[in-house]
This record gives sequence, structure tokens and C-alpha cells, in this order.
Amino acid sequence: MKFDFDSTYFVPEDVLECGQVFRYVPFKQGYAVYSADKACYVRRDGAKTVVETDWPDYFYNYFDLDRDYAAIVALAKKFGIPALTHAAHAAKGLRLLNQNAEETIFSFIISQNNNIPRIKGIIERMCMGLGEKREWQYGEYYSFPTAGEIASRPREYYRSIGAGYRDEYLCETGKRIAAEGVEHLKSLDGRALRASLLTYKGVGPKVADCICLFGFGRGENFPVDTWMERIYREDFGGTLKDRKKINEYFCSLFGKYAGFIQQYLFYSKRSHL
Repeated sequence: MKFDFDSTYFVPEDVLECGQVFRYVPFKQGYAVYSADKACYVRRDGAKTVVETDWPDYFYNYFDLDRDYAAIVALAKKFGIPALTHAAHAAKGLRLLNQNAEETIFSFIISQNNNIPRIKGIIERMCMGLGEKREWQYGEYYSFPTAGEIASRPREYYRSIGAGYRDEYLCETGKRIAAEGVEHLKSLDGRALRASLLTYKGVGPKVADCICLFGFGRGENFPVDTWMERIYREDFGGTLKDRKKINEYFCSLFGKYAGFIQQYLFYSKRSHL
């Protein structure tokens, strides 16, 4: 099945290459995207972005297509901050994905102190080793493994696929999620969810904010990494040194849209838009 959307506020490259997701590959005129046990093909076609998939409802929600991003861009510009005005305009094709919560937790545990090609490689090897082989109109792919499947393997397995010291985090968090699930987390607000996630093995403040934002749709969370520290100093004239305080500054300034604004700033700066 196929559906399309105005590409002004839905540019596949901007959505996928901004660091919020790792299970995608260049494919034909666009990208093949995998989420949990599902797949889609997304590409630009003139003024439209086209999505082909057997799961249209899932990917309509995944790409957050019910949300008015023109309004968010306009809101970002109203702050009157030159760097943000530029970023919101340059990266207006970016959307925050509604990703599978379990997959996001494990993916961002793998992401810490890592680079995107390596992250993608570890995740792909984990899917091939622990996930299920699936078929779709464009061939084969592997589902993301369940927490139970992740918990079933020893630390040595994760070392063997390149996870390094994150092996312990994957094993321990896999066991906990296999036992508890994640449904109880979904009703928590951003602050409470972040606090709860920090109790999981391998989840620090930046990873917790990423999981809140990308896996649970908590737009008030604002991940702070080296790039955001640089933006804070160079574009906001900030003098704080502590990431916790920088995070609090941005969250207070931008409120419930902090995470959306973080992505505009981060992607625009990193990609030299």
C-alpha cells in the first residue's frame, strides 16, 4: 500500500539522518526503514514524500503525520534567536519519529560513546542473530529482537557482535524488560519517565532523554551532548559547564517543544545546513 504527504515538512533524509533512528538503509530512490517487525520504503517524489508499506497505519503514526510541524517551526522562529530561526527553517523537513519503545531503549544503550555506522552495524548483527526473518515486497529483513530474546544470550554474545562494554547493559536491561515490560512507563510524564529510565543498567542522562523523546514521544525532553554544549556556548552565549544545568536551561526556555527544537538545532549544526 502507498500513501503520500507534503514534502515541505517531511524530507526523508532529514528525518532519518538526524541521529534519532538507526534501522534504515539507502534503497532505490530513498530509504528502506525497519521498525520492530515492520518495514517501509520512503522516498521523495517532487513535492510529495511517498511511503510504501504493508503497514500503513503503523508508519503513518511512526512518521508522526498527524502533527502540524508548520506550527512548530513557526513557534521556534518566534523566540527570535537567530541560530534557532535559521535551524528551524533549514531543517523544517525533520519530524520526530514515534518509535517502538523497547527497540529505542536498546538502540540508545548501544549508541552511547559510539558513532552511527558502528551503532547501525551492531544493531543489524543483533537483529540477524536474534530477530526473526521476515518477507516484504522488496525482499527479506529481520525483526528487532524482543527483550526476552536479548535476555537469553550471555554477555559474550554481545561482545562477539561488537557491543564492547555495553554487553552487560544489554544483558541486564534485557532481563529487566523481559520481566517487567515497558507498558508501565508509557503513562509517565517526561520528568518521571526520565527518572525511571535512569534506574536501568546502561542508561545515563543523555540516553534517558533520547529514549524519552524518540521512544515515548515526550517532546519536553532535551538531550544534551557535545554538539548541544557547543550550540549552547556559540549560539546562546551560555556560560554553564554542567550538562544537567544546560539541560534545565533549555527545558525551561522551550517547554513542551524542547525536544523538537533540540533536533532542529542539533541537525542543522551537525549537517552544516
